[in-house]
Amino acid sequence: MDSGTHLVVGIGLAGLAAVDPVVAGDQTLYAAVLIGTVVGSQAPDLDGVLRLKSNAAYIRHHRGASHSIPAVALWTIAITLLIEAIFRFRLPWVHVGGWVLLAVCVHVFSDLFNTYGTQAARPFTQKWISWNIIHIFDPVIFVSHLIAIALWALRVGDPAVIFPLLYAFLIVYYIWRTVTHRTLQRRLARIDPDYRPGDKHILIPTISLHDWNVVKRRPDGHFFIGDFRQGKLRWIDSARCEDHPAIDKSRNDPSIRAFLYFTSFACADVQEHPWGYEVRWSDVRYRHRKQYPFVGVLLMDKEHKTLGSYVGWLSDERLQKRLRMNTY
Repeated sequence: MDSGTHLVVGIGLAGLAAVDPVVAGDQTLYAAVLIGTVVGSQAPDLDGVLRLKSNAAYIRHHRGASHSIPAVALWTIAITLLIEAIFRFRLPWVHVGGWVLLAVCVHVFSDLFNTYGTQAARPFTQKWISWNIIHIFDPVIFVSHLIAIALWALRVGDPAVIFPLLYAFLIVYYIWRTVTHRTLQRRLARIDPDYRPGDKHILIPTISLHDWNVVKRRPDGHFFIGDFRQGKLRWIDSARCEDHPAIDKSRNDPSIRAFLYFTSFACADVQEHPWGYEVRWSDVRYRHRKQYPFVGVLLMDKEHKTLGSYVGWLSDERLQKRLRMNTY
């Protein structure tokens, strides 16, 4: 989820802590739990500091080790110890740590539902797990939290009632989205007029509750990009990965390796220039205004030596400007 949603969830979990009689009966402890749930709901995304090193490092590691099983334990211990130190170790650590643990777990678990995914099963596997059920910004989740927090702040209702109702509603919402996704996923092969045995459809959530983006991958690596709107499936673009020596060489570049480590939906094309080659890898899951803004691009001379590279999210105009800065 996006940082704003993680923030309101952290506050919401603090509201839910009112169901804990030990927390509800001690304002100092309640303040500590509020700090813990807000920090815990943001902590796994602190790997964003990797942007300071390079975009490639960020792409390769974001939502990786920081969202793993050991990391959940380490975040919980570190945040709990920090809060206990702030309050001079006078608080019941079981209650502080329990709510911090819940906040960290909710963060990691909710990230599994969107397209970006996480490596939450590390160290058992480094596979990226993305269930493609909830958009990275879901207005239902965000707005429902804002309403509950406002009711709490205005003292319209008891948080021990408001927030259990909120999370009961969201559990039902997540179940509904999951069932809808699986039902439609099974239908796609039947409603796709160009379906062939071996084709694999991938449903991708949008900010709309009823509209989905769709990617179809054929065994030969040919991608079709479309959407499901108003009950109808349509194909709007396709991408066939090229076969070129420059593409093979690009796989050895650290930036491109980072890009390919993250996604299995990358397709490459090559443009030849007087000075060499421009190899562009695009993640076909993300299409915006007829472009694929999540890219890994490598510039090479005729001998396949690197001249410049970029990995990340950019419009085509900004990408060309960035590459020129890296090249000259």
